[in-house]
Amino acid sequence: MKHLTIVVPDGQNNLSSIIGAYKIFTRANQYRVNTGKEELFKIELAGVSKEVNFYEGLFSVKPHVHIAALRKTDLIIIPSLNHNYQEAVKGNQLLINWIENQYKSGAEVASICTGAFLLASTGLLDGKNCSTHWAAADNFRMMFPKVTLHADQLITDEYGIYTNGGAYSFLNLMIYLVEKYYDRQTAIFCSKVFQIEIDRQSQSAFTIFTGQKMHSDEMVRKAQDYIESKLDEKISVEHLSTLFSVGRRNFDRRFIKATGNTPVEYTQRVKIESAKKTFETTQKTISEVMYAVGYSDLKAFREVFRKITGLSPLEYRQKYNKESLNYIQ
Repeated sequence: MKHLTIVVPDGQNNLSSIIGAYKIFTRANQYRVNTGKEELFKIELAGVSKEVNFYEGLFSVKPHVHIAALRKTDLIIIPSLNHNYQEAVKGNQLLINWIENQYKSGAEVASICTGAFLLASTGLLDGKNCSTHWAAADNFRMMFPKVTLHADQLITDEYGIYTNGGAYSFLNLMIYLVEKYYDRQTAIFCSKVFQIEIDRQSQSAFTIFTGQKMHSDEMVRKAQDYIESKLDEKISVEHLSTLFSVGRRNFDRRFIKATGNTPVEYTQRVKIESAKKTFETTQKTISEVMYAVGYSDLKAFREVFRKITGLSPLEYRQKYNKESLNYIQ
């Protein structure tokens, strides 16, 4: 029998990802037994404290074992953290070291949402791909510049390390892992029992782009403000670099270093975020919204919109604007 460890970090306030992971894998074990096979995993919660309180003591978790008692495990699941990431990392160094050692001894590791901060602190993600909650992306990039963050991806799978996007999207990661470790039929069963959409790949449609401004480059910040003030205009990178008296190559380099996006990507994301809000709250036509954010080519607008959100403009409006159901384009 394999061993699954769901870790319980100290000082954290997220309970749902611990319970969700435990319930889904427990049900997968039960389904396997019902089909005449043995349980695949012994599932245990492990931490460094006998009891961890959540939500100001309203709930508590008592891990089955101390991590020191687990010499070997096969799969580690790291739940999401609270929003004080640096303190979370600082207060869980024993757990971080244990995760690193277990991975080097052959265990696979999966992080849920902002649990990626704990995983990245091991150094195991350096030079690798990773996802986390889109709202934590800027903080993550600052703390872990050696990790390639893909905040649009729902799941990453690389070298026995799995990460996923934000909040309750961890349920999709659990189904993904069930299929990986058990089989497709067990994954389908669990997806139906827990009513989780199977094979979902992106969290793009849920992203709210607020602009990456947690940096110290004043020129780039001014360029960002300028882009955001000219939503209805086409802005070339050449125009921006000239406006701020910086060579084109140097402008691109500084912009990418500060924001994680090229100037073109940033401009697209700002415009599409504005378009999304308009689709959510008004009945303006796609053409009207397109012109309002500086596009004149409908095909180009649709392509950029889908690239960023994973949906077409029409699909997005139908998903997030109830009144659009009775609206004829």
